[in-house]
Amino acid sequence: MSEAPPVRPARTLPPIPAVLLAVLSVQGGAAFAKELFPALGSMGTASLRIGLSALLLCAVFRPPFTRLTRAQWAAVIPYGVVLGAMNLSFYKALERIPLGLAVTLEFVGPLSIAVFGSRRALDFLWAVLAAAGIALIAPWRGDASALDPLGVLLALFAGACWAVYIVLGGRLSRVFPGGKSVATGMVFAALMALPFAFAEGLASRLTPSLFAAGLGVALLSSAIPYTLEMMALRELSSRTFGILMSLEPAVAALAGLVFLGERLAATQWLALVFVSAASAGTALTARRVALPVEA
Repeated sequence: MSEAPPVRPARTLPPIPAVLLAVLSVQGGAAFAKELFPALGSMGTASLRIGLSALLLCAVFRPPFTRLTRAQWAAVIPYGVVLGAMNLSFYKALERIPLGLAVTLEFVGPLSIAVFGSRRALDFLWAVLAAAGIALIAPWRGDASALDPLGVLLALFAGACWAVYIVLGGRLSRVFPGGKSVATGMVFAALMALPFAFAEGLASRLTPSLFAAGLGVALLSSAIPYTLEMMALRELSSRTFGILMSLEPAVAALAGLVFLGERLAATQWLALVFVSAASAGTALTARRVALPVEA
């Protein structure tokens, strides 16, 4: 009796290319979303992306809404609200400042969590480096070349929401682990975004082609990178993952340049390098604080 041939494991994408593709997907999705602003508005686009992402995640993970405990509800509702606020404020910032700089400013949130979560003296250097980058981006000048101050504040607020999202995500993972919790949280993010969708007249503006474009944004910004990052995290250390994620501001700037024609000044590129270097340095030297997927 002949032996059955050995079962070969299914081929998966190597972890480092998976993370890099996830970064490209997220920033490409953001650039694509910004192109929808003239037709749907920034809040309408954000609301459509969040709503479709919630539907996609619920279809995949099928969260047990009727069986959640009181502790799970108490953890997932604020998580979803902060997730919605993060997405809405980031898209509103994109309306006013270039994509690369919005991502750079938003990155200060998780970077702060990583730095303040460590007690190493070297982390002070990364904090100073990040602060220098923010100082270079800040709209100190009153001339026409200065960045929109409200756009800068909105991007920083999105970063603060990301920091809170990390803390809440850690609490949520202890009472409601896995993708079902993210799907449930995204539902509450969608409910939070609903008034903004009505305010920008999303229902009257939406056409089949714009709906398809919104679905593309949801796939590029949520479904595809979430899958790729979860695949990579099975094999990568959190340190390596953090270093790779520090490429996001640079990739965002390149996506803005290629797809949106957004050119940055030399000082703005330098700011981007400072913040990315601070993020990579923190991942290398600090006690790593896990960064949940930016759903």
